[in-house]
Amino acid sequence: MAATSSGGAARDDWRVMLTQERIDSATAAGHWPDRTAGDYLDAGLDSHPDKVFLTGYRTETGTRQTFSYRDIDRISRRIGAGLAAHGIGKGDVVAFQLPNWWEFAALHLACVRIGAISNPLMPIFRARELEFMLSFAEPRALVIPRVFRGFEYEPMIDGLRGRLPDLAHVFVLGGEGENGFESTLIERRWEDEVDTRALFDERRVDPNEVIEICYTSGTTGQPKGVMHTSNTLAACVGIGPARLGLGSDTVVLMASPLAHQTGYLYGLLLPIRLGARTVLQDVWDPTTAARIIHDEQVTFTMGATPFLADLAHADALERYPTESLEVFITAGAPVPRVLVQTATQRLGTNVVAGWGMTENGLVTCTLAGDPPEKVFGSDGGSWDGMEVRVVDAARKPAPPGVSGDLQARGAANFVGYLKRPEAFATDDDGWFDTGDIASMDESGYIRITSRAKDIIIRGGENVPVVEVEELLYRHDAVSDASIVAMPDPRMGERGCLFVTLRPGGSLDFASMQRYLEEKQLAKQYWPERLEIIDEMPRTPSGKIQKFKLREIASGLEPDEARA
Repeated sequence: MAATSSGGAARDDWRVMLTQERIDSATAAGHWPDRTAGDYLDAGLDSHPDKVFLTGYRTETGTRQTFSYRDIDRISRRIGAGLAAHGIGKGDVVAFQLPNWWEFAALHLACVRIGAISNPLMPIFRARELEFMLSFAEPRALVIPRVFRGFEYEPMIDGLRGRLPDLAHVFVLGGEGENGFESTLIERRWEDEVDTRALFDERRVDPNEVIEICYTSGTTGQPKGVMHTSNTLAACVGIGPARLGLGSDTVVLMASPLAHQTGYLYGLLLPIRLGARTVLQDVWDPTTAARIIHDEQVTFTMGATPFLADLAHADALERYPTESLEVFITAGAPVPRVLVQTATQRLGTNVVAGWGMTENGLVTCTLAGDPPEKVFGSDGGSWDGMEVRVVDAARKPAPPGVSGDLQARGAANFVGYLKRPEAFATDDDGWFDTGDIASMDESGYIRITSRAKDIIIRGGENVPVVEVEELLYRHDAVSDASIVAMPDPRMGERGCLFVTLRPGGSLDFASMQRYLEEKQLAKQYWPERLEIIDEMPRTPSGKIQKFKLREIASGLEPDEARA
C-alpha cells in the first residue's frame, strides 16, 4: 500500500501508510466520521455538560474523584494551553507513563486540542524499555507520576535524560518546583494568559493526521510504534457498540491500563463517543472491582481472561452483587469453558469473547446471547466495517475449519508502524497480515489456534520472547536460552525458560530473577519457571525446536505465579 502524508503533522521519516483511496472509501461508507475526541467532547458539552464523565479511584490514597463533562473540558483546555506555552507544537509527541488516573484522560484530550500526538507508555516499563521507546518516538514532553506502587519514576528518567536530546520537558504528577505537573499545568490559569479559542482553532488536527502512537511488543527485541488517526480510532470504538447494546447510559469500568490499547480505546475513547460515563480503577483487585461495579452500577467492562477469572471467583460478590453488569468482554487468551459458566452464574453478566490487536482494536467478538460453546470455542465474528479471513500458503481463502494465516482489513486498521514502513504487511487490497494462525467456521467465527509471532500472551499482554532470550544469553552461566508458553488457567499463558549451561555454570530461579532485575527488565516479561536441560532439541539446520519444548512445558507449573 502506498504511503501519503496524513495531513502534514507527521514527519516525512514516519512514513504514514495512508492513501487517498482509503480515506475516500472509509469516509463514504460512514466508518470514518471525520471527528476527533475533542469534537465528541464538545458534543457532550452541548447536550449534557453536567453529566458525570469520569470517576477515578486511586488506591494508594483511598480517594474517589468525579468529573463532569464540563470539568474535564475545562481542565484539559488549561493543560493544552500550558503545554503550548511550553513550546509543544502541532505534531509534537507527548509521552505519558501514567496509571489509570483522571490526569491520563485530561492529558490526552489536551493533546488533541493542540494537535500534539499522544504516546501512552505502560507504568510497568523501566529504564531498559523506556530508553528505546523515548528515543524512537522523540517526544518533546514526558509526564510521569512521582511514585506509583512504591516505585519512584523521577530518578529513572533523570538517569535517561542525557540520552534523550529531544526531550525538552518532564512533568511529574505530585512533583515539586518547575516540573510539577499540578503547579505548572493545572493550578496556573493558562486560559487567562492565552487566547485558547484562537490557539485551538489554529491547532485543530485533521482527523486523518496521526494522533496516537502506541507500542506493541514484537519479536525482534524492538517494540513497534503503532500509529493511529482520529478516524481509525473512531472506527475502533464506533463499529461495535450497537451490537453489544452500549449507549449513552452505559457505565464503563476500566481496570486494564489506559496505556494499553484496550484501556485507551474502551475506557476513554468509547465513553466520550457514546456520551457515557467511565470509572477508572488504577490497581487491579477483584474485591475492589466488585465493590465499584456494585456502587457505581457499572454495566460494561473489558479485560483479559485473568480479570474475568479473578472477579468470577471473588468472595466479595456475596457482599457486592454485580447484577448491573450486562457485558464483560474478554480477549487476549482463550476463555476456559468452566470460567464462562462460573462467570455467567456468579456475575450475572454476558461473557463475550473477542480478538483484536493494538493495530486495529477489537476486530471480532461473540455476541451477548451466543451459546456458551461459541464463547469458549471461538473468538467471534468481525464487526461491520472490518473483515477477517484465513488464507493458506498461496494466500487463498482456506476452507472452513482449516488453520491458516489470519488477515484483517477495514476502517479500524492502523496507518503504519512508526519509522518502519517495511513492517506494515498490508497488501494493495488492504489485507493486513496479523501474524496469528486461525481457523474459521461456517458462520464466519474465527478461532486463534497459534501465533506465527514468537510471543507469549500473558494475561492479554504480549511478552517479547526474543528480547528476553537475548538478555538471558548474556548471562555468564547460560549457553542456550529458549522461552515458550506454559498454559495457565488464570493468565492464559506464562513463560517457561529452558536453558543449557556453560561448563561450570550454575543458575537457579532466584538468581535468574535477580539478574533480570539488575538488567531493568519489566517484571511482566520475566519467565515464571526455569528448566535446566542438557541440550536443546534442534532441527538438522540447528534451529531450536520450540514445539518440543512446548510439549514439555504443557505439563509444568510456575515456580512463581505473579499476579
